[in-house]
Amino acid sequence: MEKYFEELPIAITVSDRDCNILDLNQKSVQVNSKTNDKSLIGKNLKDCHPEPARSKMLALHEKPTINAYTIEKNGVKKLIYQTPWYENGEFAGVVELSMEIPFDMPHYVRKPKS
Repeated sequence: MEKYFEELPIAITVSDRDCNILDLNQKSVQVNSKTNDKSLIGKNLKDCHPEPARSKMLALHEKPTINAYTIEKNGVKKLIYQTPWYENGEFAGVVELSMEIPFDMPHYVRKPKS
């Protein structure tokens, strides 16, 4: 993981086109690893997700698209943003960003200046 992503308070998990975990930052380790280290690197996401999340994750790797939603777990609201990444124009895998967000969050509509 690039040094500027390593300590962000956002969980970042990168997988390849075959669903293998390529990298994760410290927050992703904290959220996803039982051993609190990067031993998940090389593991397959198929083995890490129960249904129906497993089927959705497989679909994202088969037909690359953006999947974004919010969840609440243990009193914490999170934004989950899963997006394909590309190398030389070819689908290379999926990056997942998971970040805590406030329950009441402002929403702004920005209009272009005329």
